[in-house]
Amino acid sequence: MSRPSQREVAVIGAGPGGLAAAMLLAKAGCRVRVFERHATPGGRTSSLREGGYRFDLGPTFFLYPRVLSEVFAQCGYDLAQEVPMKRLDPQYRLVFGDGPRQQGGQLDATPDIDRMEAEIARLSPGDEGGFTRFLRENRGKLDAFTPILESPFDRLTDLLRPEVLRSAHLLRPWRSLHSEVGRFFKDPRLQLAFTFQGKYLGMSPFQCPSLFSILAFLEYEHGVHHPIGGCGQVSERMAEIVGELGGEVRLGEPIERLVFEGRRVTCVVTGKGTYNADALVINSDFAQSMTELVPDNLRRRWKDRSLAKKQYSCSTFMMYLGLEGDLPGLAHHTIYLAPEYQKNLDDIAAGRPLADDCSVYVQAATQTDPSLAPAGCSTLYVLVPTANLGASEGRVDWQEESARMRSVVFQQLERLGVRDAENRVRVERVVKPTDWRDEHHIYRGATFNLAHNLGQMLCWRPHNRFEDLSGVYLVGGGTHPGSGLPTIYSSARIATDALLSDLAA
Repeated sequence: MSRPSQREVAVIGAGPGGLAAAMLLAKAGCRVRVFERHATPGGRTSSLREGGYRFDLGPTFFLYPRVLSEVFAQCGYDLAQEVPMKRLDPQYRLVFGDGPRQQGGQLDATPDIDRMEAEIARLSPGDEGGFTRFLRENRGKLDAFTPILESPFDRLTDLLRPEVLRSAHLLRPWRSLHSEVGRFFKDPRLQLAFTFQGKYLGMSPFQCPSLFSILAFLEYEHGVHHPIGGCGQVSERMAEIVGELGGEVRLGEPIERLVFEGRRVTCVVTGKGTYNADALVINSDFAQSMTELVPDNLRRRWKDRSLAKKQYSCSTFMMYLGLEGDLPGLAHHTIYLAPEYQKNLDDIAAGRPLADDCSVYVQAATQTDPSLAPAGCSTLYVLVPTANLGASEGRVDWQEESARMRSVVFQQLERLGVRDAENRVRVERVVKPTDWRDEHHIYRGATFNLAHNLGQMLCWRPHNRFEDLSGVYLVGGGTHPGSGLPTIYSSARIATDALLSDLAA
């Protein structure tokens, strides 16, 4: 039997899943090489730097850091020591559009139960007590589903495992996330306050499965955390740890092709060389990687025509703004919910251009972490959910739409109390759906991967031990258990356990 130290593992993509897998594999003694096309590690969880400003490219906070803490501990490190994090309170501010579908107002979401119940009573008298009931029920739901979300689903019979059968009654497949939360709150604004988290998966709360009420629960129970230096700082430290454990993270070196013997990958080829691979971990965007790197005839289940028929998440229009001056009164995280919220979601699903008064998410990280900007300056990160390029094809021309959306962003910032932002801009970066596709190699620009409907979860999602190829393992949001940093780190543990078991066989 060969020892892991004699085996070479290639990892495509230095995103959070690829870095976690590389840490675990290097610790186990494998010779690990991570290949990343960009000059910085992290994939969508990386940093943008310009003019003394620093922005997170994608995720802007850490939710439920337990899984990553365990990965660090398994490798001999303490996450809290390596990357200090601050738990936010309030964790975010919700601003409700003042229009025909909503009643205006705002809510500062706090994990303090008494204060949160008081906030709810102020906004919606009569909904008191719903928050406490929501926490109690979802605490039990998370306990039931944690073993499911942290173990592999490689075959249909996995659905008959005892923990799955015991939890089936909590899944409530006939309910959407929105209708599930409606059991606890009558006010439409509160229903949105506990369901907008479906957007973390790129889904409408009116379509998202009820299971994902655990997302809001995780925020209140375990906290919304800001890593000092931003989320990209976590990725950078993970890349350093891979090196400290004996692995390599090769930046600016994309994979050009894979060498196969039958359905097994034997080598990966870049512009700088050919590298042997006893096993391959794919962390890059699943659908894009399949169509770019794996010949269609080698895939049984996930052929091009099958991928084209799948449902994908929304995309996003992003602006990263380095401003002169401060941002008085603005929260660290602000979510503005459009007055015609459901129409906003319908427009995204149908691929239509957005109305001017659309939903936006704004992060002002320098309110908590001044290190992210020069002295006397501030950062703003603005995300506008949009249709992915499959849905919007023929309906939205992003060469033209980008200029309009830029104006919309500054209009919405004014609405949120950020005065004269456009005239204070010193650094500006834009990432639009076509950039997610062309620069970041994300299929259809669907920022959150395959959608998380019930037909694309568990054993119906691409397997961590990839079913179409031998010796290939999947990590990241496009595989089980799905998108979001905690589940992506969980995918790395599931995949590396399978890989190490197979190498030892």
